[in-house]
Formats: sequence, C-alpha cells, structure tokens
Amino acid sequence: MIDSLNGEVISIGLDHAVIECAGVGYRFLASPPTLATLSRGENRRVLTSMVVKDDGVTLYGFSDDEAREMFHRLQSVTGLGPKLALASLSVFGAGELAGLISEQNTKRIQTIPGVGKKMAERIVLELKDKMAGFATDQEETPAPAAKSSLATEQVVEALIGLGFPERSARPTVDRVVDANPEAQTSALLRAALTELGKK
Repeated sequence: MIDSLNGEVISIGLDHAVIECAGVGYRFLASPPTLATLSRGENRRVLTSMVVKDDGVTLYGFSDDEAREMFHRLQSVTGLGPKLALASLSVFGAGELAGLISEQNTKRIQTIPGVGKKMAERIVLELKDKMAGFATDQEETPAPAAKSSLATEQVVEALIGLGFPERSARPTVDRVVDANPEAQTSALLRAALTELGKK
C-alpha cells in the first residue's frame, strides 16, 4: 500500500501528476484543486490512496488528510466508485461536502456530474451520520491560485472527464475565468458546472 509520495514533481497533466521518488516516477490521478497546489520541479509530499481492481492499480493523490478521508468514505456508498468520488472532490471541498451531507442538501449534491437524485439521496442516507471530524463549520483553506491558463486547461479537462463535450466546456470555462480571474480552480469548476447545468 502506497500511503504517500515525497519527491520532485516532474510533470503535471490535466487530470494527473508524476512525482519521482528514489528514481521511480509515480503517476497519480488528482482533482484540479490538488493539481493547482503543485509546481513542476518542486519537492512535494502528496497523500495517496491506491485502488486495486481487476484491470489494474490506480493511485489517487490528495493535498490533505480531509480530502483523502472523504474520498474513502464516499466509496463506502453503494454503487459509488473512485472516479465519482474524485469528481465529487473536484466540485466541493471535503468540509463543504461534509456540510451538505450533514444538512441533507441533496439538490446541491446533485450538481456533481454523474450524481442523480437517487445517488444523492443514497450518499446522504449512508453518510449523514459519518461526517464527524470534518471542518464543516470552518472556511476551506484555499489552494494557491493557479495561473489562469493552467486553471483553464485543468477545468476544461475536468469537465471533459465528467462527460461534457469540449465545444461546450471550453467557451463556458473561458467566460467563467474572465469573470473570476483570481478564483481558485475548484471555484472555477463549480461555476462552470453551474452554468452548464442551466443549458
């Protein structure tokens, strides 16, 4: 079990990054807010979760313990896998999502792509009593602002990964970035999802 990676960030993709540890490069999938905290060439420590399936082994990376713990708890929900768990953390911070679950706010939870009414209700039903320990009443500590071009590409790629066509995602993200140039990547993604949901 690989619990964390500590080494030089050698590449950052739109949905993943690679950290080299003792001469071995480890590729992990991560949400845009986590990727926005990384810079190529820097030494960084990233918490990881290793998911083993019949078709292979996948590493998922997180910038803090809360996000990783929420990732694990989400996967305990019937029918909710690691990809949807990561999508959830691309839209909401762990504390914010914990608050929505505790408040049984299924409408906001349904703004996560891939989460319909039944899944939102299932998330609330199965997790509402398991949200102790998350900072639901505190403001999330924002990740350092990414350069707008990097943030744009990360959000566009995240939307494509969530099922939106690029021809719809890119102009939407461009409008959101123009309107909120200093916004964090997670806020940009949420704003883009809100706009796309109105169409």
